[in-house]
Amino acid sequence: MVERRENESAPKKNRTAAERKSDRELVVTRTFDAPARIVYEAWTRPDLFKRWWVPKSMGVPLLSCEMDARAGGSYRLEFGHDASDAMAFFGKYLEATPPSRLVWTNEEADDGPITTATFEEKDGKTLLVLSELYPSKEALDKAHSGMADGMPEQFAQLDELLVTLGASR
Repeated sequence: MVERRENESAPKKNRTAAERKSDRELVVTRTFDAPARIVYEAWTRPDLFKRWWVPKSMGVPLLSCEMDARAGGSYRLEFGHDASDAMAFFGKYLEATPPSRLVWTNEEADDGPITTATFEEKDGKTLLVLSELYPSKEALDKAHSGMADGMPEQFAQLDELLVTLGASR
């Protein structure tokens, strides 16, 4: 199992863990100190998603975020310094069951995964299980290192956002 921590002083309960479940599947888990409905909203509302998704260390802003988080809906995220150098992530939502489950395609590459996110609430905290199923071992090998390196920072940013959302609800 591959485990990554934001830093040694971070609470153990919020550690981000990534594990290869097979040659084609990577599963990332993280517990957030917020109810599932709020965590789900942070994943499905563009105004919230824009505030945490791109790791700040990249130094590149999210230029646009369009989301129609329902089965059959689509999403498109573009980040870069301006439109001329923007990178896009896009796909379709296959399932959207608030506040417990999202499933989407990643269509920016021919070998993009199907991603499933589940949000399981217990005692006011939410366990996120993010599973990415790739079409081949090679596709997962190519994507794994960048994803595993960026997610702890993204999720730390999501933690910060959830604190502000929890205080305002």
